[in-house]
Formats: sequence, C-alpha cells, structure tokens
Amino acid sequence: MASLDIPLFVIASALAATGIRAAAVIATGWTLLVTVFLALFAVATTEAGWGAVLMTAAAAASVLAATVIVRGSLPTHWLMVGPFRIRPASPGAAVRRHVGATALQIVVFWGLALGVVPAVIVWVETRWMLHVPIPAGACGAGVALFIVASAVGLWSGAVMSTQGEGTPLPIATARRLVIRGPYRFVRNPMAVAGIAQGVAVGMMLSSWLVVLYAACGSVVWNAAIRPHEERDLEARFGDEFLRYRERVRCWVPRLTPVAVDQPAASPAGASAE
Repeated sequence: MASLDIPLFVIASALAATGIRAAAVIATGWTLLVTVFLALFAVATTEAGWGAVLMTAAAAASVLAATVIVRGSLPTHWLMVGPFRIRPASPGAAVRRHVGATALQIVVFWGLALGVVPAVIVWVETRWMLHVPIPAGACGAGVALFIVASAVGLWSGAVMSTQGEGTPLPIATARRLVIRGPYRFVRNPMAVAGIAQGVAVGMMLSSWLVVLYAACGSVVWNAAIRPHEERDLEARFGDEFLRYRERVRCWVPRLTPVAVDQPAASPAGASAE
C-alpha cells in the first residue's frame, strides 16, 4: 500500500495541483480507498483509530478539492434535493396540517440527527479507542443546554407552522416571512437550537466526536445551505427580508427583540451575519 501511495497519491496530487482533472480523481479515489481500509482495520483490531480519523479528514478534504478542480466550484445546490428542495407549502392548507407536519419533521430529524447518528459515532469512538476525558460537570451542563435548545427549537417550529403558512422543512417552506417569537432575536433559531442540541448530546455522552459532528454540521449549513435559503427568501419577500436581515443576525441573538414595525434603517455597525 505504501508503494502504491507514491504514484496514486503523491504524484497524482502534484499533477492535480496543476489542474489535471484525471489526476485529482485518481488521488481522491485512492485516498478514499485507504480511508475505508484503515477504518475497517480500526474496527477489527481497535488499533489505528487516530489514523482513521486523520484519514477521514484527509478524504473529505480531497473530495472537496477534487470537486473544485473537476467542476470549477463546489455544487452546493446538490444538497438542495429531496426534503431539502426549496418549495413553498401548498396554499390554503389548514394550520393544523402545518403543525402536524412540523411535529413529524421534528420527531424524524431529531431522532436521526440527535439519536441514531450520535449513537453510531459513540460506537465508533469506543471501538477505535478515541475516548478523551471530559471535564467534570459536562454531562449536567449538557442536559441543561439540551433542555434550553430543545425549547427554542420547539418554540421556533410552533411559530413557523402557526404563523408562516408552512413548515420549517424547505420542501414545504413558509409562505409568509415570519418575524415573531424567537425570529425577533435571531434569523435562524432552529439552526442555532439544532447545533446547540448536537453539542449538548456530545456533552451528555462524553463524546468529543459528537461535539465535532455538531460543529461540522454548523459549517455545512452556514456555508452550503444558508446561502440558497436566503436567496430564496430575498427572491420571494424582497425588501422586507433585506430589512429583516440587516436588523437581525444569523447566529448571534439580539439582546432585545426587533420590533416588527421597526423602520428599515439598520443601526450603525449592525451585522447581517
């Protein structure tokens, strides 16, 4: 494997750096193959776990780099398919229908993102011998954070489904711009709550990998998904959304709620991000 690494990774990577697409594909394919082999080796032997982690990070970076070389940019629109395809909810649907759909979405997504995936990550972390001591009190703090974040998530879903004529899911997104409840403090309260929940689950499970999973989720959402959602909102709501974006930040909540009828002018120094 080491002998094959020289032509298939070292030389191929050097050629890929000059813009040769085939070399980028070869280097990335080899990196993925080695990553899979090392991951299976770590599962079978409980050895080389840290190497598997590093190779996983290298494989992800290689895929991103190869995609940019081959296509010229990252096709983030590929993420906006299936349930993440942006489409307004059906007009005239009853509020109870939106509430029921939102409740189902929360059950499914919380169950997968905060239950199934963290359980798999913890199993891998244990099998690969990657455990890192967590400070005392982290579990209790995680429980408190999870309760608060879950309350914000439920509050956001309730406001969106009862006042937005839609659901939080892009495939049945709200037909009205919602500036009520938690949306008066931060533009994306459900995303903030979801990331906080992921961190809280990692703290409760004493798993640094679950915390990293939550952090990576925030990066992907902010860099790849949020731009598409905000372009859609700007296209549908125009100046109303632009004024809202000027007054309310994406990640950092305001200390005081924005007034719904506040004038368009934004305070000096206000950030839209």
